[in-house]
Amino acid sequence: MIVDERMVTYIRSLERPENPVIEAIEQEALENFVPIIRKETQSFLKVMMLMNRPAKVLEVGTAVGFSAILMSEYLPEGSRITTIENYEKRIPIARNNFKRAGKEEQITLIEGDALEVMKTLEGPYDFIFMDAAKGQYIHYMPEAVRLLADGGILMSDNVLQDGDIIESRFAVERRNRTIHSRMRDYLYELKHSNVLETSIIPLGDGVALSIKKKKEEKENR
Repeated sequence: MIVDERMVTYIRSLERPENPVIEAIEQEALENFVPIIRKETQSFLKVMMLMNRPAKVLEVGTAVGFSAILMSEYLPEGSRITTIENYEKRIPIARNNFKRAGKEEQITLIEGDALEVMKTLEGPYDFIFMDAAKGQYIHYMPEAVRLLADGGILMSDNVLQDGDIIESRFAVERRNRTIHSRMRDYLYELKHSNVLETSIIPLGDGVALSIKKKKEEKENR
């Protein structure tokens, strides 16, 4: 945990419940050990939807559809979400959850490898939510930047790896070392990009919030 556990518990205690369908989908995901965004990250994502008011959203990593449904509740009327998932067992669950929430028309799920799917998409997207295989973020980044509108937001979740990101790679379990080094590369690239301005926030399991600079802002750097 990257923030004091008592503080996290207190912050979570302040949350208001969502509508019953979203609450049910969240509970089912937790019971089945499906990774979904943490309560405090949910709140942050909702605020981002209301602040940014994106017309087109791309989500990389659907899982069972929880975060896509959550975002859809806070989007302006007429907004659309495209979400990508490669894990076959979760795809029918996500589709059923979209139906349960009455979101089939608003949310489009594309099956397949995220990077290959992203290469076929045409932007621009106003908001991209990155919540897929953590070791692949560095590979998704060029396509995410290409697809993002000038002034658009890229939100990357789970970037601090329960605090392991600050450890030496030799202090991390051998099976996690590749992900660890790739995530460190990803965060470095975000912070040193000429195209993006990024803040890394110790929220949930770490959020990187990036905005794509407008043309005139890029030229002035």
